[in-house]
Amino acid sequence: MPFTETPFDSRLKTLSSTRNLPLFCSILRGLEREGLRVDSNGLISQTPHPKALGSTLTHPYITTDYSEALLEFITEPSNSIADVMHQLRLVIGAASHEIGDEIFWAGSMPCQLGADIDIPVAYYGRSNSGKMKEVYRLGLGYRYGRKMQTIAGVHFNYSLPDAMWNVLRRQDQSDLTLQDYKTEGYFAIIRNFRRWMWLLLYLMGSAPAVCRSFVKDKEHQLEQLGNDSHTLCASNGTSLRMGDLGYQSVAQNALTVCYNSLENYIDVLRGAILTNIPEYQEIGVVDPEGNHQQLNAGLLQIENEFYSTIRPKQTTRRGETQLKALADRGVEYVEIRCLDLNPFDPLGISEEQIYFVEAFLLTCLLSPSPKTHNEEYAAIQKNQKLAVYEGRNPETEFTKGDGTNTSMNVWGSELFESIIRSADLLDQATDTDAYSRAVNQYALSLDDPEKTPSATILREMRETGITYHGWTMEKSKQAMKALQEIAISDAEKRRLTEIALKSFEDQERIEDSDSLDFETYLSEYFQQYSDL
Repeated sequence: MPFTETPFDSRLKTLSSTRNLPLFCSILRGLEREGLRVDSNGLISQTPHPKALGSTLTHPYITTDYSEALLEFITEPSNSIADVMHQLRLVIGAASHEIGDEIFWAGSMPCQLGADIDIPVAYYGRSNSGKMKEVYRLGLGYRYGRKMQTIAGVHFNYSLPDAMWNVLRRQDQSDLTLQDYKTEGYFAIIRNFRRWMWLLLYLMGSAPAVCRSFVKDKEHQLEQLGNDSHTLCASNGTSLRMGDLGYQSVAQNALTVCYNSLENYIDVLRGAILTNIPEYQEIGVVDPEGNHQQLNAGLLQIENEFYSTIRPKQTTRRGETQLKALADRGVEYVEIRCLDLNPFDPLGISEEQIYFVEAFLLTCLLSPSPKTHNEEYAAIQKNQKLAVYEGRNPETEFTKGDGTNTSMNVWGSELFESIIRSADLLDQATDTDAYSRAVNQYALSLDDPEKTPSATILREMRETGITYHGWTMEKSKQAMKALQEIAISDAEKRRLTEIALKSFEDQERIEDSDSLDFETYLSEYFQQYSDL
């Protein structure tokens, strides 16, 4: 049959020209790696954020997420994967020496947990912005329980250079401005990512089991792991964090967020923030003593409460909402949020994973991305749940956008054909073979589910008879030993100390500059949503 050039072929051909290959060296990526602090018994830390790690409000590289014990390590955007990993290695290695006898929990699903009240909510100081961050987290606790605030993951930020968008814009003969074209392009990536994200859960999901304490008093569909009454699992599962035990909400089940355009995306989330719902009104925004329990009684307190697997992002200015930033300046980058902590790597993520994810994202860019309809949206949700609980079952069938069902192996093989071509292009552009090596390595797991990390975790627990808590504790200790052996120069140590000290000065400056009471500050902040 004669060769017919597809849209994927056409874009691949354009970007692989000698003139355009250097553009790939300007791709920016960054990491946000979360991790619980636990004590020597593997119980969640009850101590405040270590002062040596600086201010959680203003430190550029170290903060906390939902719980005071849930650390988050942040890298600067970089054109180099090696540099991103070096940054993460440096900051988490240095931090490993500053938490006393505690260790970083190596799993996405948390350690053994007690009552909600024993899970400390993150504190960010006395400024209005700091108090708002704390109240938001208090609200999450009232709405979903604090146990959800102990789940950890890795977020991967990805941005293409303007010059590359301009090349594609010229090829498409688009009349859109560069920023509007970029915004539409990122939303096209998002739609394809959501269609195919189940593949990442299968290949990289590392949370097939959980301590029984996490689901105490909760309905669930997990089973006991052998004779281990302390561990529950999904025998064919991949990433419980991405299912109904993780960042999911019954109240949000009826919320259909549209990724067909920025306008639709903003409109839906804005409505969810401004529309009160009875069950959250019943909680109350403030308690009888006048203390804030949540930011508002909306379906969402702010846009971050919508727990998506990928988000369009724009860098916000001080006091600016994310939706306003997107409305004013369009999409700047995408944030990938479905990656579990990798318990087999001390950093929680490997370079091999990043190489594969970037080849996957380039495939999302190069491939046609039709608008999503309601039936496909429902299929995407169904596929995610199937991947979470039955992803390694060879009989599992996923539903495509056209309504047809196909097996993971068949659909996955189709996707790999494009992903390996994307990897070859990235290798050519960066003078390496790291991308194709990563894709070929993950292709082995496509043919053999036992090679996936989720299968490996369950197999090791079954063979040793160790509990999820005990297995993860061992991995945590091994990771901690490796982190504390990372060589850090005296100059880097001094630099990190100076950054920590400056962060406290910056926090104090913000606190001293507040001129509004908290109620007025919140009112002006939420007015931004009304004005959109």
